[in-house]
Amino acid sequence: MLKMSTLLLRTLRDDPADAEVASHRLLVRAGYVRRIAAGIYSWLPLGYITLRNIERIIREEMDAAGFQEVHFPALLPREPYEKTNRWDEYGADLFRLKDRKGNDYLLGPTHEEMFTLMVKGEYSSYKDLPLSIYQIQNKFRDETRPRSGIIRGREFVMKDSYSFDLDDEGLAASYEAHRQAYIKTFDRLGLKYNIVSAVSGAMGGSRSEEFLAPCSTGEDTYVLCEKCGYAANVEAMTTKVEAYSGSAAQVMEIFDSPSTPTIDSLVDLLNEKFGPGHKASDTLKNVMLMADSKAISVLVPGDREVDLKRLQANMPGVEEIRMFEDADFAKFPGLVKGYIGPQDAKKNGIEVLADPRIVIGSHWITGANAKDKHVRFVTNGRDFEVDKYIEAVQVRAGDLCPNCQTPVIIDRAIEIGHIFQLGRKYAEALDLTVLDKDGKSRVVTMGSYGIGVSRAVAAVAEQTLDEIGLSWPREIAPADVHVVATGREDEVFQAAKTLAEDLEEKGLRVMYDDRREASAGVKFKDAELIGIPFIVVVGKALAEGKVEFRVRKSGEKSEIELLKAVTEIYNAVTKA
Repeated sequence: MLKMSTLLLRTLRDDPADAEVASHRLLVRAGYVRRIAAGIYSWLPLGYITLRNIERIIREEMDAAGFQEVHFPALLPREPYEKTNRWDEYGADLFRLKDRKGNDYLLGPTHEEMFTLMVKGEYSSYKDLPLSIYQIQNKFRDETRPRSGIIRGREFVMKDSYSFDLDDEGLAASYEAHRQAYIKTFDRLGLKYNIVSAVSGAMGGSRSEEFLAPCSTGEDTYVLCEKCGYAANVEAMTTKVEAYSGSAAQVMEIFDSPSTPTIDSLVDLLNEKFGPGHKASDTLKNVMLMADSKAISVLVPGDREVDLKRLQANMPGVEEIRMFEDADFAKFPGLVKGYIGPQDAKKNGIEVLADPRIVIGSHWITGANAKDKHVRFVTNGRDFEVDKYIEAVQVRAGDLCPNCQTPVIIDRAIEIGHIFQLGRKYAEALDLTVLDKDGKSRVVTMGSYGIGVSRAVAAVAEQTLDEIGLSWPREIAPADVHVVATGREDEVFQAAKTLAEDLEEKGLRVMYDDRREASAGVKFKDAELIGIPFIVVVGKALAEGKVEFRVRKSGEKSEIELLKAVTEIYNAVTKA
């Protein structure tokens, strides 16, 4: 039993100064977590019980699916990560350190290499496969800007699992088994979620899906088609375009356009010079970027902006994308800021990437690569060539669903799970092979599956909290029932203690507010803030042989006879 007189718990009346989202604010105020440093939190008893409850649910579903639990150290040697190139590819997000002998180590951000090497060391035959193994462990990433409390920290708890199969058919089956296990897990956690298409990014692989918990303060943005059910992370949103069916373009026509370095100023001039009806979408924007050390031009309609995060997600292997700076322009004297067009890209040695809307045959108004000059009727396929089409523009509400062409809606969410069909990237790098039935060596095919355990605490909190505090689902809550003794009389406290013990004997988890010095008002506010799903108040009604029963989520209150309280409370709790 959790007795508040001895429990390591101090609730706070004021919000923490660094709290950005409601879950962060309430988890601190209710005494679940405490900040140690930026992105680093300790778990107090109530928080740790809640975290362990989520871990328990995850374990039960992983075990029920036939997956086996292992455990790796967080401190890892450099060598395996060099073999997969991730010692360098991870960049500044990786915590690196040296031991007293000067050897390089890292704090594990994820454990693909360790899982792969474990299987390599134990298995050598196709008869050993398929295999799925998992762990629940602390991970470390040196986030540029840790934020939102435990949603994005530098140390966090994650469940990561990996499947090992002989071929792609086996991988597909393992992937589906994990997908179904995730559905059962998140259903038990009481989360509302959407399964959306995602890009694999640096992880590699052929198929990738995210489990997103809708939340207005979430860091992920996704699109949803309410007609056909299409859902995708904005990075994975695709654009369906038709072949150009307009009239053939005239010969390119250069015109004077002084003082028009922006799209808006250009459109004003076009309507003045060539007649009304010109729009930003008639113009072609050339966004100059550096992809690592390579200069690229990204072509998008003039009414759209480039989403750098989305662009990078669709350029695997590129570590950094940034806007052109003055020093970059100095290296390309053929580029005139504000008046760039794709016509001379090849001559300038610049790779041209384009949004799918820039279809072959379409013609545009764009920069003439000369100061104060623009050009009309610049045509894709005639006047310039695209090296690669790429999804790069910021997705907007109302963009068309690629499946049914219905306008999509945009929502925000917290990513709580991600599953990948990895393929053979890590197995090839670390030489994970088995002998098939013909005695031939085969590279093993892998899948990768993650659940953010600590961020699931925040996700559940975000979806269930209200204006007065947290409100946990029963399976996650630190206790089933919060018994509150009010007043000063010994009789009240004795009755509350007996009731709490009897409920615990029936198998319920009980939190008992047995503090003598706290007022009834303080106790009620604490109970509402802490968020145990059922509250039993032993106080004034005891004179009539009754106690008050409250449902935290709905606020519903009722009085029940003390003699029947144990049975009625037990039935109400277990039924819920």
